[in-house]
Amino acid sequence: MKPAPKPTPETQPFWDGTAAGELRIQRCEPCARHYFYPRPRCPRCGGDQVEWVRASGRATLYSYVINHRPAPGFEDDAPYAIAVVELEEGVRMMTNIVGVPNTPEHLELDMELHVVFERRGDVSVPLFEPVGGAA
Repeated sequence: MKPAPKPTPETQPFWDGTAAGELRIQRCEPCARHYFYPRPRCPRCGGDQVEWVRASGRATLYSYVINHRPAPGFEDDAPYAIAVVELEEGVRMMTNIVGVPNTPEHLELDMELHVVFERRGDVSVPLFEPVGGAA
């Protein structure tokens, strides 16, 4: 069984969004910058006037590593990509790439991706797959 993240008071709006099939990130009202991971203050200007907004769900592949030694619960998925994607809103997040063989030939940097969700216990985890299917 794959491990499931545990929501905290700071991250609960993010997990409420994934349960609704939405990718939500925070935006600072004073400087209008989006950011991720969830936190009570803007990492750019330090402002505490932040709001949760729905992200487009579109991203590009920024970086990745192919893991051949799976973590507990991921044995059936190996090899798998541990990736950093850059959302259309300009923030980066760590995730997994699905819907395509996890080989260097299929994981092209800057490839267009979109969010999909995988249910794990009580939460839905955001993953990304190539736009239009396998590359």
